[in-house]
Amino acid sequence: MTPFQFLKNDIESTFEKRSLIFLLGWQDIKQRYRRSKLGPFWLTISMGVMIGMISLVFGQVFKAPMGEYLPFLASGIILWTFFSSCLMEGGTSFIDSAGMIRQLSLPLALYPARVIWRNLVIMGHNMIILPLVFICVGKSISWEIIWVLPGLVVLLFNVFWMSLFLGTICARFRDMPQIVNSLLQVFFYVTPVIWMPNTLNPRSASLLMDPNPFYHLMQLIRAPLLGQTASVLNWIVSIGLCAVGSVLAGCFFGVYKKRIAYWL
Repeated sequence: MTPFQFLKNDIESTFEKRSLIFLLGWQDIKQRYRRSKLGPFWLTISMGVMIGMISLVFGQVFKAPMGEYLPFLASGIILWTFFSSCLMEGGTSFIDSAGMIRQLSLPLALYPARVIWRNLVIMGHNMIILPLVFICVGKSISWEIIWVLPGLVVLLFNVFWMSLFLGTICARFRDMPQIVNSLLQVFFYVTPVIWMPNTLNPRSASLLMDPNPFYHLMQLIRAPLLGQTASVLNWIVSIGLCAVGSVLAGCFFGVYKKRIAYWL
């Protein structure tokens, strides 16, 4: 059986067990916030406070109008938190589920999918912040927001293959989760999350953004949320990354799938 057949069979089995993914994801959230009155909304509250403090400080540093900077910052922080959480937790998804993998015959792609679903629910809670921010700055929602859905689909496909690849390699090399965490911290600062592109000169902004795949993925959702249109380059890079990355991750996972249980 070829690596792609291994991957195809695993993903088909994962899709058939999608109800189990939803159940395990909800269970993870309930377990994390057991006996808490507000549950995951504590994350929303803390993120709202963080966004407010960052906007006050960096809004003054960058001399950016608060009506533009606060929605930009809020949407960027929420999306980056989802993206980075999926990659960090996806990298350890097999390690964290070692007991289940050894004892149950479940498709391995189910574990990164479980992580993505869990963080998608948490992002849904955090999205409550955006309407409040829009009301505070008097910003209205435009029809461009309909592009959020296809952008989210492309983002989820990219996050899935990245989590599957990282989960496989982190199961083999236990130093990799720390390396992934460090790399994400670097990308956080070079990606326009807390700084706006117009605060830099065009040449510097282009050097930081054009080769940065994380920027293009974020723009597919952030631009429509802010009433803008994601550029053609954003779509080309994101879809191209999805196609190439899926092939590479599929080959890697298909080759080493049977060894993962032994690595754990």
